Amino acid sequence: MLAYSVALTLGLLLSSPWWLLRLATTERYREGLRQRLGAVPYSLEIAVRRFRVGRRVVWVHAVSVGEVLAATRLVAELEAALGALGHDGWRVVVSTTTRTGQALARERFGAERVFYMPLDFGFAVRAYLHALRPAALILMESELWPRMLHECRHAGVPVAVVNARVSDRSFARAMRVRRIWGKVLRGVTLWLAQSEEDARRLVAMGAQNVSAIGNLKYDVRAPKQSRVSELIKEAAAGRPVIVGGSTLELSEDSNLINAQQAVPIEARPLLVLAPRHPDEFELVYSMAMEDPTLYATDLIAGKKAQDGFSVRLRENEQAVVQIIVLNTIGDLASVYGIADVAFVGGSLVKRGGHNPLEPAQFGIPVIMGPSFENFRDVVAKMQAADAICIVEDWEQLQGVVLGMLKDREAAKAMGERGRRVFEEQQGATARAVEAIVAMVMR
Repeated sequence: MLAYSVALTLGLLLSSPWWLLRLATTERYREGLRQRLGAVPYSLEIAVRRFRVGRRVVWVHAVSVGEVLAATRLVAELEAALGALGHDGWRVVVSTTTRTGQALARERFGAERVFYMPLDFGFAVRAYLHALRPAALILMESELWPRMLHECRHAGVPVAVVNARVSDRSFARAMRVRRIWGKVLRGVTLWLAQSEEDARRLVAMGAQNVSAIGNLKYDVRAPKQSRVSELIKEAAAGRPVIVGGSTLELSEDSNLINAQQAVPIEARPLLVLAPRHPDEFELVYSMAMEDPTLYATDLIAGKKAQDGFSVRLRENEQAVVQIIVLNTIGDLASVYGIADVAFVGGSLVKRGGHNPLEPAQFGIPVIMGPSFENFRDVVAKMQAADAICIVEDWEQLQGVVLGMLKDREAAKAMGERGRRVFEEQQGATARAVEAIVAMVMR
């Protein structure tokens, strides 16, 4: 652990010019810095003061938006299950790593019990363990930090990893350093894996006490409507809606625009682009606005406003909305609910894909590219049910989109098969809560 701490410190020192530049020029790097360095928010201390006396605090860490969504139901059911044990109440607190995850967690759980995950230095981690005195630390998916696990072990805090998954790349890397990484994995008390394959990989990497309980994301129920989805539906004015969700690297957005523009103007659908990263909102908007092939189409794009969404016309207020850039956090799932066709991004580029269950739960036909390693088990189940279409490139994407818009009945039938897959796989949250409660009360 000393060698790890020295290496981490040296790495931080060597990269300090880059970090200092980022801190000086980018607000998202400054936000939460004091908390990351071990300054426990006063509001958090107040929120857990009466609970920590009996070690009745559970700390859940959800990295970003996807993990926060998966944790929402888990947190509610975990508090209810622990409260039913007859003790004087329990409190679940939530940390995140990213700014977008922080914003959504504050909205879902309340600002007073949400904070930034401390950096993996002993002094920062110990500050939170001392302030919270948690009965357990629950990590969503597989973000592991050696110092955090070391300090939890010394403080007698059991650690569970829920919804654990192992990507192809992570598995290959871990197996090369199995003797070292296996020791880190054994610092986790309980592993609850998404699938039997994830469980097998974890055991091969050196993890112990591993169970496959299913994917919590099958239990995430997004609201069918939001203010943003209502506005988009109004803009569609009865036309079909294509949603490109969690798109990356601009190329996916460009490919979707090409697919939309291949449809004759009189039948052209509304295209909603939802970039994965907030930094890309304006880039996607600018890319679409500057495309000369779109000048005659009276392009429109979503822009942030007081209610989180508005529209900006290119030429005149009578223009027909053709493209909307979704620039809000946490609304994508409900926007999928009004789609006729959904493309799930991060998959036409080699980034492992994103969650196809978000549109599938609404019975929306789903398209993905060939890179879906991050959701291999989910995609496999959907493929087995003929509930998803995997395309190899943008030309095939264009053909599939056109086909789905032409044969609406076949597309709807595919969407319904996806909904059935979603509903048949539910129940992982209840199994996770049962296992966590048993671990906490052991």
